[in-house]
Amino acid sequence: MSLRAKLTLGTATAASLLLLAGTATAAQPGAPGIGDPYYPNAGNGGYDVSHYDIRLNYQPADDTLSGTTTILAKTTQDLSRFNLDFLLKVSSVRVNNKVAAFSQSGGELVVDPRGTLREGSNVTVVVTYADVPSTHAVDGYTSWKRTPDGALAIDQPDIAPWWFPSNNHPTDKARFDISVAVPTGVEVLSGGLFGGTTQQINGWTRWRYRSLEPQATYLAFIAIGQFEIRQSTAPNGQPVLNAYSERLGADHGASVASIERTPEVTEFLEGHFGPYPFEAQGGVVAPGIGFALENQTRPTYDAGFFRRGSNTYVVTHEMAHQWFGDSVSVHGWKDIWLNEGFASYAEWLWSEHVGEGTVQENADFVYASYPADDGFWQVLPGDPGAANQFHGAVYDRGALTVHALRAEIGDEAFFRLLQEWPAAKRNGDATTDEFIAFAEALSGKQLDELFRTWLFTPVKPAVAPGSGGFAARAAAAAEPKSYQKIRETHELLAGHRH
Repeated sequence: MSLRAKLTLGTATAASLLLLAGTATAAQPGAPGIGDPYYPNAGNGGYDVSHYDIRLNYQPADDTLSGTTTILAKTTQDLSRFNLDFLLKVSSVRVNNKVAAFSQSGGELVVDPRGTLREGSNVTVVVTYADVPSTHAVDGYTSWKRTPDGALAIDQPDIAPWWFPSNNHPTDKARFDISVAVPTGVEVLSGGLFGGTTQQINGWTRWRYRSLEPQATYLAFIAIGQFEIRQSTAPNGQPVLNAYSERLGADHGASVASIERTPEVTEFLEGHFGPYPFEAQGGVVAPGIGFALENQTRPTYDAGFFRRGSNTYVVTHEMAHQWFGDSVSVHGWKDIWLNEGFASYAEWLWSEHVGEGTVQENADFVYASYPADDGFWQVLPGDPGAANQFHGAVYDRGALTVHALRAEIGDEAFFRLLQEWPAAKRNGDATTDEFIAFAEALSGKQLDELFRTWLFTPVKPAVAPGSGGFAARAAAAAEPKSYQKIRETHELLAGHRH
């Protein structure tokens, strides 16, 4: 969940670029949050981040994380001070090479640059810190996951405050350089291109990763511990890096049999969604995550997804998010169905591709699985509320909404939409209203009633979606071969923090 106790913000601008010390009466602290309707204090106003350079040291023996994050940003207003979302203990802050005053409270790092930062100015912020991430909690919850051999900085919607200071909301994406030094013999995984390792004289090794495309802060991650790392090349020429925890035990074989097929799954999805939007592919499997998450370029999976054998459905789900969720992110967390509905629908497309049940059979079965009096239908995918953000209805009813749209506008327009929407919104964010308007413009049809029925009405729609769909057929729908695996996948995916 997002950090609650937010103080006001501002942003920093170069002393050499119109830094006016105390004379600009118009300068104000930035807004205390970006304005997300679910988490109104998430993120910060007044500046936009373009790049994070995160350089860390981590000691698994005592869970100590230390280092420096350098933030490149541009002000969007005249600022007198600004906030960064961060929990760990800070020792110093510099703004444009000058020592800045700062304070910390309630998960907020409040920075006073000792002067006005003018709108449109470039800002360099350097934050140095050291702490034990697992000792920090927000609302009683700790996103940082300490493991027997290291740690996992993986969660949604919040993980960044446990390991780097940031403007923590999907609407402020940035590029990342991440490097982590650990005792030699310990591995570090992150997203983007693997930049190799460097042996240090103190018996430690530094691991480097670079993301070439903008990403949301919650999609940046690190996994530290004992891992088997496999590197290869995808059919499209991209580097593939997969990693498997040495603690997988009996789940190791099924994990490898699933994750090593990531390039095959990606190639299939490119046929529906257009060119893969990022620079690398891969996946990480480890116990202790509790869910799977679509970390940009390299999703992470709990070992439980492979407890009953290989599972390419969860791989399909997380790789579909690279288009729907990562490249095109939510504008606000209430728009989460745009991520989960399309990723779940991708599983149905994969099911049809591998001959384990058509899309229509999956839609019929899901529709029939929930009686009209089931609380499932009371959760509105288009606005589920923060407590239900990862409810099964967001996944399954979200996918039913996608299929209802396909039935309404026809396959030609629908499959054009699957490619043109992520292309139009690439590296950006979107709202449900924007998606509806886009679908109407592309199809030439008025779709308000369709989306009102499937996303915003707390009753079971009268008929199942799809060509010739009707309640009687759906009531007797047989379970597709794929659906047991899909259902298990969704139950684990719903393990995100609520």
